[in-house]
Amino acid sequence: MDDETFLLLLLSDSNLPTGSFVASSGFESYIKHGFGGDQNNRTTMFMRDSISAYARSALAFVSDTHRIVQDVRRDFERGSEQKSDFDKYLQKIKEVDDLYDAMTLNDVTKRASKSQGVALLTLYSKGLTPPLALTGVKNRKETEIEVNSYMTSLVSQYKSLVRAESAPGHLPICWGILTSALGLTSERSQYLHIFLHARSLLSVSVRLNEIGPYNAQQTLLYISRSVIEAEVVRCKDLRTGIPSSTGTESDQPDGVDDKSRGPANTWPLGEILAARHDLQHSRIFNS
Repeated sequence: MDDETFLLLLLSDSNLPTGSFVASSGFESYIKHGFGGDQNNRTTMFMRDSISAYARSALAFVSDTHRIVQDVRRDFERGSEQKSDFDKYLQKIKEVDDLYDAMTLNDVTKRASKSQGVALLTLYSKGLTPPLALTGVKNRKETEIEVNSYMTSLVSQYKSLVRAESAPGHLPICWGILTSALGLTSERSQYLHIFLHARSLLSVSVRLNEIGPYNAQQTLLYISRSVIEAEVVRCKDLRTGIPSSTGTESDQPDGVDDKSRGPANTWPLGEILAARHDLQHSRIFNS
């Protein structure tokens, strides 16, 4: 099994401490307000709309952040990195993060995104970096150890910015950092990110007794897959409009205009439903 396949298995593990199980993306409000028709169809309808909206608003940020961290790795491997370059990369990531924060319209979504984002950075630094016992293993390449150390430094410094509230630390940005630091390709990173979003929605539906656990697995296998693949293909060339740290012409794919192919919220109802979450549960929060 190659390294990337093993990483995909690891990152898709439901036991990863990322906090994603607590985010419902507004599904509770969707049910409460009577959307989606009968019980058999509304999970599928909500999932399709939510995946479409989230992919078009988030994947541009995942891919641009992934590209910036790739630039960090490339410069380090070439031996051309400098302290000023390192700070430049952190600033570029922060610009992408700030833009996503500005595009996220309600406080409930922001809160969930930030909590999951910082959890990913913590996961990398505490659970996905090599333990000290392996740093002296003979069969490990010295360059591999140095790259891992450099990536850990980048993630730790950005996590410090998030903890100091100097950067938002949203989920798509931190996912891009995590997967790029681990060496996952941009395409796999985008696909897995939307897959995990779909799985989280179905998990919410099971907890709300909308569907059973077997039905959830059927939906994930036979319905979610085609929706995920279609949205990832449709959104894979989306960009935030913020140039990468290199400022090269390769920032935009050939024939792609960032003014017409930028991220967008295509499902305003989803934002409204997510914003209603606190109002629905205000008695619980205040008790």
